[in-house]
Amino acid sequence: GVFNAVYINGDSVGPTMYYGQGAGQLPTASAVWSDIMELINKKVNANSSSIYFEKNPKNISNINDLFTKYYLRFSTLDQPGVLSKISGILGSRKISIASVMQKERSAGNKVPIVMLTHEAYEADMQDALAEINKLDMIKDKTVLIRVER
Repeated sequence: GVFNAVYINGDSVGPTMYYGQGAGQLPTASAVWSDIMELINKKVNANSSSIYFEKNPKNISNINDLFTKYYLRFSTLDQPGVLSKISGILGSRKISIASVMQKERSAGNKVPIVMLTHEAYEADMQDALAEINKLDMIKDKTVLIRVER
């Protein structure tokens, strides 16, 4: 038969693999996610060898308060003023640019621009990207990757 697997490497448990028969990429992902959510929503005995989950944990921080560096990749038109516009929007949200690289023009007159920022708040980054992604010069949704210390 057809088997699918998910491989997870956890800090406390090390490498684990979950597998079973599947009916394709999306049904398998749905089933795995359903199983994970079921585990999270159950309270497991804290004295057992199992992981203890709280339904409403109190020690999870709000994502908007995250303060970290960001990798950004923009797909823009090749025209003057693009970098100025993007950096202006980032600057208005107190997001400082650590480095920037504009690659050669690709097919369709699009240019990839890659940036690494200094540390900034997630809320500010999301507000800036919402504004940047509305610009006519932005051709694809911006790629954001959080860079952890």
